[in-house]
Amino acid sequence: MSIETVRKDFQRRNIELEILEFNVSSATVELASQALGVEPGRIAKTMAFKIKDEDVLIVAKGDVKVDNRKFKDAFGAKAKMLSSEELLESTGHPVGGVCPFGLKNPLKVFLDESLRAYDFVYPAVGAPNSAVKVELKYLENITNGEWVDVCK
Repeated sequence: MSIETVRKDFQRRNIELEILEFNVSSATVELASQALGVEPGRIAKTMAFKIKDEDVLIVAKGDVKVDNRKFKDAFGAKAKMLSSEELLESTGHPVGGVCPFGLKNPLKVFLDESLRAYDFVYPAVGAPNSAVKVELKYLENITNGEWVDVCK
């Protein structure tokens, strides 16, 4: 169902990106990079955090981790990832398919500086066997993403 939400979102907003669906799982960075035949860094992983009382998404290069010090400096709060239940309730997407598109609730999207290593990346699109190839500038535009430096 979640991938359908993304399709409808793309159609409603005239976003012309081809949704890729796989016969294998792309639920982790490693699996997605294998399914696509690209290096893990090119997978744009979307992570959901609670900052004070607000849920936010951070999209980062697949082979980086959140740096707790940078996160606290950027947001004034400790990094607290959403549980799988909170994630589904907030985004409408299951673990492995979380993306900044077709969201159940409007969420602020942050793009980590690590993504700038590439001209295009592959985020999931609502299902743990999906992805979309998107140029970085277009990703910024369609997500209204704000750039942050919170990963190492």
